[in-house]
Amino acid sequence: MVDLDNRVEFEVDTKKIEEITLDLTNKDIELIITNNDEIQEINKEHRQKDMPTDVLSFPLEFDMPNMPLGSIVISNEFVQEKAKEYNHSIQNEFTLLFIHGLLHLLGYDHEIDNGEHRLKEEELIKKYNLPNSLIVRNS
Repeated sequence: MVDLDNRVEFEVDTKKIEEITLDLTNKDIELIITNNDEIQEINKEHRQKDMPTDVLSFPLEFDMPNMPLGSIVISNEFVQEKAKEYNHSIQNEFTLLFIHGLLHLLGYDHEIDNGEHRLKEEELIKKYNLPNSLIVRNS
């Protein structure tokens, strides 16, 4: 289940993100949708990067029964900007960021892996008929 904390006015296709989540894990996910100012503060506090970003993931450090997998934070402003820049829907951009963040919660890390994150993202993009992912378009 996705526990949604929508801190901005953003329409979320909860059915799709629930479907994607259940496809990958039976753990709960906390999903926070916020603005650039708040995500910048979170990024600064937890990653020492004083700038806004599109998506952040915070996996729980321990695995216990009935505990959530972790938290995903998405910037509504980045969703809007990137959807326009890449000429696809806001929902598609949001879903791409959600998938990217969820894969990080599951242990994928495109910065250090051998392409596993990219391959899994591509698989999900095809399955859910989405446009190019973050990793693909940044390659």
